[in-house]
Amino acid sequence: MPKRKGQKISSRKSITRPRSKKRPTVLDRIPPEEAESVLRALLDLHPHLRREAEDIAKALVAEVQSEDIADEVAHTILSIGLDALNSRAGRQPWGYVEPTEAAWELLQEAIEDLLGDMKRGTELGLESAAESICRGIVLGLYQVKGSSTDGALGWAPDFPAEAATQVVSNFVEQHAPRQRKAAGKRLLDGLEEQVPEWMEMLDRVVQRS
Repeated sequence: MPKRKGQKISSRKSITRPRSKKRPTVLDRIPPEEAESVLRALLDLHPHLRREAEDIAKALVAEVQSEDIADEVAHTILSIGLDALNSRAGRQPWGYVEPTEAAWELLQEAIEDLLGDMKRGTELGLESAAESICRGIVLGLYQVKGSSTDGALGWAPDFPAEAATQVVSNFVEQHAPRQRKAAGKRLLDGLEEQVPEWMEMLDRVVQRS
C-alpha cells in the first residue's frame, strides 16, 4: 500500500494480548437446587422480571420430548451395574443391606430428578411439559421391563411396573381433586398404544384418584 502524505508507517507489529480465561463464579459452581433459590430471591427483589423469566421457562419446557426422556430413563436404569449395586448392598456401617433393597434404592434414585421436574412443571402451570415428562418416564420404564441384566434391574424385575404406577399416581395427585381424573385420562390417552400391557393397571391408578 503506498504511503499517504503525513502518514507514519511503523515497523512494529501490533501485539494482541491473550484474553484471560474467565474465572468461574459462584453461580457457575452452585448445584441446581441452590440456583433455583437464587432465582426465586432475585424475582422477589425484582418482580418486574417475573414475566420474562416465565417466558424463558415456558420456552425451555416446551422442548420436552417424551421419547427423549424415555431413552434417558432406559439408558440410566440399564447402566446401573454390579459395581454400583455392590457398593450399596451387603455389610454397611449402619447394618446389612439386602441386594434387592439396594437395587430398588438405586433404581428409584435414577428417576428422582425427573420426578422433581414433573412436579415443578405442574406447580408452574406447565401442564403439557409435566405430562410429557410423566409419559416419558413411563415409556422408559416400559422399555426396560423384562430386560435380562446382571445389574440392579436384575435384582428388582418388578421395579418398572411398580414405579410406573407410582409415577402416574404422583402426576395425578399433583392436580386439584376435581382435575385429577381428567389429567389422568389425558395422560393415558397418549400412552394407550405405547404401553398396552400396562393400560389396565394404570387406569386403576387414575380411577382411584
